[in-house]
Amino acid sequence: MAKKKGDARTMITIECTEARKEGGTPSRYTTFKNKRNTPDRLELKKYNPFLRRHTIHKETR
Repeated sequence: MAKKKGDARTMITIECTEARKEGGTPSRYTTFKNKRNTPDRLELKKYNPFLRRHTIHKETR
């Protein structure tokens, strides 16, 4: 699939915030986001296998 001119979708990495506070291993996920629709940092609830629970993951830069 070819990229279109002016494509606003980019790949981002989201990292667990709670594991970082507790000093544990943060889980990381990759996903795509549309920069035109979501210019702010993305926050999603994802599963952290190291903590064995769902936690908030924030976009890293």
